[in-house]
Amino acid sequence: MSSFTPIPDTPAPSEQAATRLPSLHAFFSPGGILSKSSLAFEHRPGQYEMAKAVEKAFEDKRHLVVEAGTGTGKTLAYLLPALRLARERQQRVIISTGTKNLQEQLYFKDVPFLESVLSESGPLKVCYMKGRTNYLCKHKLYALRANPVLNGLEEIDQLHQITAWEKTTETGDRAELNSLPETSALWSKLDARTEACLGQTCPDWENCFVTSMRRKALESEVVIVNHHLFFADLAIKQQAANAPDAGILPAAGAVIFDEAHELEDVASNYFGIGLSTQRIDELTRDIESMLKARDALSSSLINACTTLKERSRLFFAALPGEVPFGPPTPGRMNFDQRESFLEESGDTYIGTLNAITRLEGELDQIKNVEESTGLRNRAADIRHHLKFLLESDDPNNVFWIERRPVGGVRNLARATAAFNTHLQATPIDVSELLSTTLFDQYSSVILTSATLTVANGFEHIRKRLGLTIGSGLGTRELIVPSHFDYQKQALLYLPPNMPDPREPDFQSKAIERIRRVLEITQGRAFCLFTSYKQMREVHDRLLAELPYQLLLHGTAPRHVLLQQFRDTPNAVLFGTSSFWQGVDVQGEQLSCVIIDRLPFAVPSDPIVKARMDAIETLGGKPFFDYQVPNAVIALKQGFGRLIRGLNDRGVLMLLDPRIQRQRYGRIFLDSLPPYQLTQEITDVEAFFSSTTSVPALKRSSRLS
Repeated sequence: MSSFTPIPDTPAPSEQAATRLPSLHAFFSPGGILSKSSLAFEHRPGQYEMAKAVEKAFEDKRHLVVEAGTGTGKTLAYLLPALRLARERQQRVIISTGTKNLQEQLYFKDVPFLESVLSESGPLKVCYMKGRTNYLCKHKLYALRANPVLNGLEEIDQLHQITAWEKTTETGDRAELNSLPETSALWSKLDARTEACLGQTCPDWENCFVTSMRRKALESEVVIVNHHLFFADLAIKQQAANAPDAGILPAAGAVIFDEAHELEDVASNYFGIGLSTQRIDELTRDIESMLKARDALSSSLINACTTLKERSRLFFAALPGEVPFGPPTPGRMNFDQRESFLEESGDTYIGTLNAITRLEGELDQIKNVEESTGLRNRAADIRHHLKFLLESDDPNNVFWIERRPVGGVRNLARATAAFNTHLQATPIDVSELLSTTLFDQYSSVILTSATLTVANGFEHIRKRLGLTIGSGLGTRELIVPSHFDYQKQALLYLPPNMPDPREPDFQSKAIERIRRVLEITQGRAFCLFTSYKQMREVHDRLLAELPYQLLLHGTAPRHVLLQQFRDTPNAVLFGTSSFWQGVDVQGEQLSCVIIDRLPFAVPSDPIVKARMDAIETLGGKPFFDYQVPNAVIALKQGFGRLIRGLNDRGVLMLLDPRIQRQRYGRIFLDSLPPYQLTQEITDVEAFFSSTTSVPALKRSSRLS
């Protein structure tokens, strides 16, 4: 277990008695504190049961996995036990969320609510931390302001905005700058990212926004972060095991992961290694900016930067999948032919390595410039990562290439879209890594989500996350049913006579069914797809056939599209993966969720293929052990967008007939909440023609 530093400013015994938090029973029971609050109280046995399980796990120093259905009220069910642990046992708790929305809900809504009803217990010491790129670096701002090297009037205007804001902001969080575009190139030159940080040698260290954030975290009982920050910090600490000050998060006695179904993917990302054209371009850009800001002349360093840019472009252009003319096809491809690549194009690799080594040497010659050390370290990291990506024989890594459009999915439609090439290594199995770096290091780790089980069991999540290894062996499990009445609130419609999604007429049949259901629901729907191409084609076909506003993923930032959907009566939103989870629209505005096909991962994806191959090598069944469970959890997430409140009602439609025809379809049906189920379009019409739910339907008689 990790050693734990007590929370500073521990109250004296008499003060502790005065600030003691109420018991779970006093808070959650009928007639208790929660029932007398401003909330519309309804006793939720599942919420109280979950709170007791979390507190018991803390007391016994055990891990706990909880699937808590939507409507359970799980945030309060873990917040109060976390605060009690921190207050009474002086053990800080980190709460990590999968989405920014939930992180903000906890800090700006749930914590203030608890403070209001627990006022006699004194202020709650809670802080909210984001990744470093969300914060302004004062040192960079002052340097740029003194020697402005800017591109165009837009950056000049943004610099004026940021300069004025810096004088008044207390946090330095870019979220306060509503007028700053998400894609601002200037912000990337001014943020507080780790690789460009001077640390305690920085003249602005004491007044740094990140330093201030760390101080608040050290004084806090509970620290609220997101999964990306948590695992970025964990990876840094793993790589710098002998550096006690490595990372940004303070020591803690326990961790709670909400939206824990995302952990494998996030951990894989941060325990992996990547290198891109963009990363090299940013390094050379920052070196050139440093020289201009210092009014320094170093022709040899400028030449070294120019050589690195030229050599790296030749290297990335030689990678498999590039085409001589026109933009490359976006997406991932396996890079298992590294040996043959080195035989054919090893000179481009060696040339890039030599160029980086030369650049490091030139940076060593720069004296009395604080930035030069950080820049040299960045160059050294790039060299180490490049060598690993081309020469490592680690059997637990899959190596792959991805080409991403600059500006994200919104630029895919442009014929002239620019692309960044990424070379990546990703762990095939993160279970041992998580077991040793996470579950063995904290006395209690709580994993919770509305979607963790497959056919009412936790076996899949336990295996994938390493809870069957080491200290995870004693992990407890709990399923808390949703507080919602799905039998009355939701109808699952499986249209009959649909072709297999792999057949050529599937799309035309799908468009017919989607149009018919949207006419019945009068829009007010999410149409969720597993493919960007399919989404766009269906959207374009329906654009002229429906009288509702159709919003398309990729045409604007996600939060903008969501707000447009909320504000536009009868709107329909067409989305892919990022709209399947972390999206909350309550009320009649969202009355239907349509999913085109079962969300199986693409088997040719390098990571998916490597993980399936590994399972097969160990004697398992890749499709049933990996593909089906992951697709079940994704489907539960997608359908989970519909019923978000006690008064929500709506229809779910799945167009994929395999859920009825294939043997594995029963696993999906058994994993879903107890929706009413039908194959009759007349039942969909009846559902929306009455103010109460359609009469109960018999599942067996409605399925062919």
